[in-house]
Amino acid sequence: MKFRFLNFVFFLVGDPKKNSLEHRLFNSVALINGLLNIIGSVFLPPSEYYLRILLLNSVSGIALLAMYYLSRVKSIYYSLYWPFNLTILIYLSSVWFLNGGSQGGNHYYFIPALVIATVLLRDQNVFLVYGLYALFTMTLYGLEYLHPNFIVQTNDTRELRYSDLAGNYLFVQILTGILIFIMARNLNVERGKSENLLRNILPETIADELKKNERVAPIRYENVSVLFTDMAGFTQISESMTPEELVGELDLFFKYFDRVSKRYGLEKIKTIGDSYMAAGGLPVPNSTHAVDAVLCGLEFQEFMLKNKIEREQAGLPSWSLRLGIHSGSVVAGVIGTEKFAYDIWGDTVNTASRMESSGLPGEVNISKQTYELVKGFFDCEPRGLVKAKNKGEIEMYLVKGIRPDLVDPGTKDTPSHSFWHLYSTLEGKEEQGIS
Repeated sequence: MKFRFLNFVFFLVGDPKKNSLEHRLFNSVALINGLLNIIGSVFLPPSEYYLRILLLNSVSGIALLAMYYLSRVKSIYYSLYWPFNLTILIYLSSVWFLNGGSQGGNHYYFIPALVIATVLLRDQNVFLVYGLYALFTMTLYGLEYLHPNFIVQTNDTRELRYSDLAGNYLFVQILTGILIFIMARNLNVERGKSENLLRNILPETIADELKKNERVAPIRYENVSVLFTDMAGFTQISESMTPEELVGELDLFFKYFDRVSKRYGLEKIKTIGDSYMAAGGLPVPNSTHAVDAVLCGLEFQEFMLKNKIEREQAGLPSWSLRLGIHSGSVVAGVIGTEKFAYDIWGDTVNTASRMESSGLPGEVNISKQTYELVKGFFDCEPRGLVKAKNKGEIEMYLVKGIRPDLVDPGTKDTPSHSFWHLYSTLEGKEEQGIS
C-alpha cells in the first residue's frame, strides 16, 4: 500500500531518481495551489466581492495548472520561474486587499512563498528575488497603513477572527514543514548520489579519507601487482570502424574487465584509449595480489578469445589483447582538485607497462618477480630474457593456466578444492616462506 501511494505521488510530481528537487517542488506547488484555487472558487460563500474572488481564484488556478502541465509533461519549469512567482505574488497581494489585510493572516503565506522562490532560484539573481518580495510586502503594509479603506474588512466575530488567524498560521507551519521534509529527503538522496559517484571514482577507503580530511596523503605499498592491457592492432582495426562502433566495443570490453577486476579484488586505476590498468594489493594490502592479478588476466584473455572467434565467424575484424603483470612497490595517492584521480607511481608501474608492450597477443606475460609469487599455482612457460624499451633485457614468463595437479580432474578446467585451499591460506604460506 505504501509503495502504491509513493508511486502515485511520484507519478504526480516526479521521481526523485529522475527529477531534481527544483522540478518536483515546482510540480508540487503548482499542482496543489492550482487545484486549491479552482476548488476554492467552487465553494465560495456569497458576498459583495464574490465575482472578484471567483475571477481571482479561477484565473490563478488555471495559470498554475497550466504551468504544472508544462513542467510535468513538457519538462519546462526553469523558464517559468518568473511567471510562477509573479502569479503567486499577485494572488497573495489581491487576497490581502480582499480579506482583511494583515489582520486576515495572509501575510503568513509570503513566508513559504519566499522559501519556494529561494529553492527554485538556480541562476536567478538572489538580490532581485528578495528585493521583489520585500517590495511587495512593504508596499502592502504601507497601503494598508495609509489607506485602510482599500482593505475589505471582514465582519467575523473576534472568536472567528482568531480561529482564522490560527488556521492560517497552522497551514503555513504545515506547508513549511512539508518543504523542509522534501528538501531534507532530497538532500539525503543527493548525498547518496554524490557518495556513490565518489566511490566510483575513488576506492572506498580513499573516498572516506578524502571526505574526512579533504586530502589524501600518498601511501607507499611495498607489495602490489600491476596489470596492464592493450589492444593489439588497435589503430588498424579502429580505422575500419565508426567512432560509435569503436567506443561501443571498448565499452563492452572494459565493463567486463571492471566486473572481473572487482571479483578478484583488483582496483581499477584508469583507462587510456584502448589501455586498461588495474592493481592488486591496494588500497587495502593483501598477500594474494599476484595470484589475483594472474587469475584476472587469464579471464580477460579467455573473454577476448571468445569475442575474437565470434567476430571472425561474423566476418568482422577481431581484437587481440596484450597483457602484462609485474609485482613490486608503488606509491599511491589522489591528484587534482577539480577532478579527482586515484593513481599509482613508481618503477613497478613502468615495468608492468613494459610487460604488456613486450607481451604476446592472447597471452598473460609476467615478470620474474610475479612468477616467484605465483609459480606454486600456475604453469608458466619461460621466455628467457626479452628486450624491453628503456629497460634493457627482462626475464619474462607466459602463464599457460592453473597447474594440472590443482585442476579438478572431473571438468579439466575448474580449479579444485586444492587450489582454493592453497589460495585461501596463501598468507600463512608466505609467513612460512613456502609461497
